[in-house]
Amino acid sequence: SPTAASPGKRPTSQTSSSALSKDGDADVTEEPGGGGGGPAPPARPRTLYGRRRGRRLRAGQRDVRDTLLPQLRLTLPQPGERIGPASLFSRPVKDLWIEIGFGGGEHLAAQAEAHPAIGFIGCEVFENGVVKLLGEIARRNLADTVRILTDDARLLLAALPDASVGRAFVLFPDPWPKQRHHKRRFVSTPTLDALARILRDGAELRLATDDVDYLRWMLERATVHPSFEWLAERPADWRERPADWPQTRYETKAVLAGRRPAFLRLRRLPR
Repeated sequence: SPTAASPGKRPTSQTSSSALSKDGDADVTEEPGGGGGGPAPPARPRTLYGRRRGRRLRAGQRDVRDTLLPQLRLTLPQPGERIGPASLFSRPVKDLWIEIGFGGGEHLAAQAEAHPAIGFIGCEVFENGVVKLLGEIARRNLADTVRILTDDARLLLAALPDASVGRAFVLFPDPWPKQRHHKRRFVSTPTLDALARILRDGAELRLATDDVDYLRWMLERATVHPSFEWLAERPADWRERPADWPQTRYETKAVLAGRRPAFLRLRRLPR
């Protein structure tokens, strides 16, 4: 699914995703064609998301992309600099929430509509999903409090200040089911470290997956991370979606296919 093809990002240096290798697995040690006599260039970060485009956009979709996206697209600072969250939005907000790999944008749009005092940053590289969210932003009048990064979310994690985010969502990321692709999975110790840095004490991290193996992978990493506390006290706490967690079409698709989604809520422990 587009959502599953888009999140998967680990914290790294601020290198544009346009500079990443095609398959994301090239760990460069010397210049192509070089003799190895000079210093090796830095290794390029592994690409952890999938395709950028799907079906050709309709005329109306192209119009909303060309008119609204330039107003809402997040421009990242230079490497080593931090974003000033308060300056991102056209009116004051009391908190900042982020969603990595928002897919079709239905969850982010619903959350933004339900929480008008919160500022949202959504990360998504899949153009068709970005356009869907733009349509929801226009329809629900959310342009004041939503910003969009159409690049590698690791760049955002690196640019946000410490303890600046009140909630983070990673919903139905690509499970990369093949063993050789597990290194591309978004939920990893380095990513959790980056999220722990930017989340405020007491902030919530929400993860969801419909893949049993990826659920096991998440539990093995997230629930033992020293900066997070798993909030589940009974099976229903992770088998049932909380009331304030809007459903996505990928959850619906999973249920129709006979897969049972899991919903994990973790709290950022005090520093």
